[in-house]
Amino acid sequence: MPVFSVLSALLSYPEQDWLDALPELSAALPTPVRARLDPLFTFLESYDDLIDLQEDYVATFDRRAAHSLHLFEHVHGESRDRGQAMVDLQQEYRKHGLEPASTELPDYVPLFLEFLGQIPPQAAEELLGDAIHVLARLGDKLGESDSPYACAFAQLRTMTTVQPEVLPDVPEGEMEETMITFGPQADGTEPLLMGRQGNQSQPLVFHPPRSRASHPNGSQA
Repeated sequence: MPVFSVLSALLSYPEQDWLDALPELSAALPTPVRARLDPLFTFLESYDDLIDLQEDYVATFDRRAAHSLHLFEHVHGESRDRGQAMVDLQQEYRKHGLEPASTELPDYVPLFLEFLGQIPPQAAEELLGDAIHVLARLGDKLGESDSPYACAFAQLRTMTTVQPEVLPDVPEGEMEETMITFGPQADGTEPLLMGRQGNQSQPLVFHPPRSRASHPNGSQA
């Protein structure tokens, strides 16, 4: 099982079926990756009550905007630019013959990682390199809170040669005081991606507005 797919499962809303599969998920990983993710496996395995784990997940990701598992929240906040970025990302999925389930926004991190696990390695590496600036920022925020989920983002940083840049604050600011209202659904709809015909797409860029304004050709990406 690809590393991307395991990371997608580990960062998804906790459901009993994939929690029961944790030993298999761990065994599918190369030894160095398994060691790096050990804090998260240990954390997930320590819960005897699924409801308690789900409540911890919601408290970690849905009630702190700085920990949001929606990529463009960290780039565009609630600005209008976020809508176009989501359209571009959905077109990227469709370009590879995949369609996100209707219950998930395109920039949901587990969905994005599942997508990377289903496309050719070179394309996955390029997209990860584009997104690593946002993913690294999210991992750093989780690390500051001593969250065991931070190790998943530390693993992602080892899977690209691109060095993460420091991102500017999102346009609206005050992310910590904003309640996330569009997080993962409690029913855990599966699969996150479905097969689809067609390959039309738009260019996809994971950059904050400040970076896009200085695009080499003078136009916004």
